[in-house]
Amino acid sequence: MHHYTTPGVAPPSSRITPTIKIRSQPTFRPWHYWKYGWFLASKATQMTGDIVSHTIWGPRKKTWGIEMTLISSFMRDAGRHSFLMDLPSIRFFMSIGGLAPLPSDALVTPVTFRVRRRRLRGILADFDARESGHRELSGEWVVGKKTWRRLQADWKTSQASRKSGKQSVKVGKKTERVVLYIHGGAYIVGSPASQRQISVPLALNTDARVFALDYRLAPESTFPGPLHDVVSGYLRLVEDLNIPAENIIISGDSAGGGLSLALLMYLRDNEYPLPGGAILMSPWVDLTMSCESWDSNACYDIVPVFAADDCLNPVVSYLGPSLEKYLTHPYASPLFGDFHGLPPLLIQSGDSEVLRDEITLLAHKASAAGVEVRHELYEDSVHIFQSFPFLESCARAFMAMDDFVRALSELQSHTPQAITDNAEQVMETEIDSANAMVINTDGVTTSFGSHGIRDRLEADTESESDDSDRRPTRARRSRANSQYIVPHPDWQGIPTAPPSPSVRRNASHVDISALVDNWHSGPANQTHMYRHPNPSML
Repeated sequence: MHHYTTPGVAPPSSRITPTIKIRSQPTFRPWHYWKYGWFLASKATQMTGDIVSHTIWGPRKKTWGIEMTLISSFMRDAGRHSFLMDLPSIRFFMSIGGLAPLPSDALVTPVTFRVRRRRLRGILADFDARESGHRELSGEWVVGKKTWRRLQADWKTSQASRKSGKQSVKVGKKTERVVLYIHGGAYIVGSPASQRQISVPLALNTDARVFALDYRLAPESTFPGPLHDVVSGYLRLVEDLNIPAENIIISGDSAGGGLSLALLMYLRDNEYPLPGGAILMSPWVDLTMSCESWDSNACYDIVPVFAADDCLNPVVSYLGPSLEKYLTHPYASPLFGDFHGLPPLLIQSGDSEVLRDEITLLAHKASAAGVEVRHELYEDSVHIFQSFPFLESCARAFMAMDDFVRALSELQSHTPQAITDNAEQVMETEIDSANAMVINTDGVTTSFGSHGIRDRLEADTESESDDSDRRPTRARRSRANSQYIVPHPDWQGIPTAPPSPSVRRNASHVDISALVDNWHSGPANQTHMYRHPNPSML
């Protein structure tokens, strides 16, 4: 880990040079339309070739179905065509993706709140001092229908006990979990609405209320602006809604996973209460992009790899004019940080994604620092495979999150506390409001008034499976939503040594071999490798 022990000093294999000069966005002219035709023709030719190859010789990865072959083919080399689209257009198409059918049986409620001054310490002190209490942030509560009904029953029991003067067994023992979800999108795109493919099944599988935060994006807000928003969202849950920190779980994917770790480090460094744990899905933790998997897995993964001087380069957009100052800052590139004292981590990644090596280094470094880490690697899976409901690995990953949450009480240093009736009432008021929407069994979102929501959910007598249904006898489509596959029962994590990460092959620094030798001497953590038991069934 020699290259990652000195914050502020990038490894010799870094793809991002702090002094890099960025090309400006080329001016589009009417006679440039031919480039779109050329792109579509060449991409259609490439995808046709991949379909033929998939049909005759089999998929490029043995467990891939035709859907994954098509997605990988479409996204391959996408970073080379950034001149065809600007950032507002990319955000528009991302918002359209948020309209796709969703996992069913959930309640979604948009929420807006004011960012108040909290006397934040450290790197955020100046940002906090500028707050006047007028700036607003938004987000949304995501709650499974089954969870909502259970909470309603508990609330009614509590109120009845209070009126009768008798203490219920459940009163005072509401150690419920609340998840703060931080979406991904390379810091430049994405929103809670566009990432409901993750936030909804996260709520359903963990049986918890999920608050998905809509933080500011780059380049309009550069580092550490998004971190300021994430810290404000977390402290709102703890200080304003009075949710015990031990009951909160931080979750994030991709750039949101990096922000999740930055949040944990900031809270620890400035002596704020830490959450109970964190769930990290393909976290982006090294903005220097130094690891070799950025090259070896680029032909399989769906992450666009932009040229270092590209105007859409997310690293430059996120760090802005302070690129040289913050490139290896632990709050921007958490892999360079100190992990001592952090809560338990569930880290999931795919073995075919470009971030695989840096995530493996993350699991090793955190484990070496004494953090309770469960690192899961999914065979043939790409970046944020949890957002592809047609993959068995997607469903299996969410089941693993459920297992992690169930075991978390025994892993975390502070036991979850009781959530007071006042805190429960505040959350209920926010969730069960006139802005609430119900995601029906067909995945379509329907808006109701406050009373309409309650009547619809309380009258809904649709059958709900118990915990035993989570372990099916064979792979099949979910009855509630034909998009989602229930995984084969033999999808089990096999403890194994993690893959040895490496840096760029053309790097000549003498410490490269020393870094590889460090891995050969034995990693600090144990990786659980998830492989499909019978790829021929796919």
